[in-house]
Parts: sequence; structure tokens; C-alpha cells
Amino acid sequence: MAITEGRRVTPAPTGTRPADYALAVARIAIGWIFLWAFLDKTFGLGFATPAERAWIAGGSPTTGFLKGTGENALGGLFTGLAGQGWVDWLFMLGLLGIGAALILGAGIRVAAVAGTLMLLLMWAAELPLDTNPFMDDHLVYAIVLIALALADAGDTLGIGAWWGRTPLVRALPALK
Repeated sequence: MAITEGRRVTPAPTGTRPADYALAVARIAIGWIFLWAFLDKTFGLGFATPAERAWIAGGSPTTGFLKGTGENALGGLFTGLAGQGWVDWLFMLGLLGIGAALILGAGIRVAAVAGTLMLLLMWAAELPLDTNPFMDDHLVYAIVLIALALADAGDTLGIGAWWGRTPLVRALPALK
């Protein structure tokens, strides 16, 4: 809500508009999607990953998805990456880092870049899409991640405002 001072209207302070809260809830929700994928793949909690295929039980968190892309346009590339240790580690660290950053509200810019890259790769692995010529949930999530970073969505219901004042982030604003 704007504050009127005579004829001049000043915008409401950041973090007080309903849109700021909606973006914060979207940030936390998408963060939970990433974090949950990490937890389920690590411990085999039985949702997408059964216990016997858990990462801690020796399973590969990337094999199921990437092996299933063999018939797709870029299937040869992605199938070749399936189950490789470095791919598993990058994927899992990405899920954990992106999820934690989004939930906490710190490092949203880094999380948005990393998350968008991960989602674009997952989108490309599924080409051609079954239900739409080009649009799917991976692209929608990527767009939302970019919007969250541009809106400083970590400042509301998160530690983003505090994080932005730390000496590290002042020296390297890309870490906000």
C-alpha cells in the first residue's frame, strides 16, 4: 500500500505488500521441491525413490531419469551421463544447495542461476515433449526462479535482508 505525503506518493516499504508474501511462499514451496528431491533420493523415502535405490544404499540419483531419455532428441547425450559419479554429486549438491538457499532466502541469485540451468537441462532431456510443443513445468519453474531473484524474494519470510548486509555479499553482490 502506498503512503501519501501531500501530493507525493511513496511506495510501501519492501516486504509489506501482499505480493512480497506471495513470492516468499512461492520461494519456499519451490525450495521444498528441490530439498525434498534431495532427501528422497538420498534416503529412499519411498516417494520417487524406493529405499533399495537410495543414494546412501549405493543407488544413482540420476540413472532413473536420464536412462529414460534414451529415445528423446538428446537422449544419447543424457543417457551417457546417467549414473556417472560426478553427475550424481553435481545433481545432488545442486538439489541441496538450491533447496536450502530458497527456503532460507539467502543466495537467491545463485540458486536462481543454478536452478534455472538444472531445470533447462531436465527440460532438454525430455524433448520432444509429449503434451506441448515447448512449454512444461521445468520452464515455468525456471521463470519463477528468475522472478524470485529479481524481486529479492528472500527478504520476506527469509534471511535475505540480513544476508545482503553481510560483508561477503556487499563485496560480491551476485551472492545475494
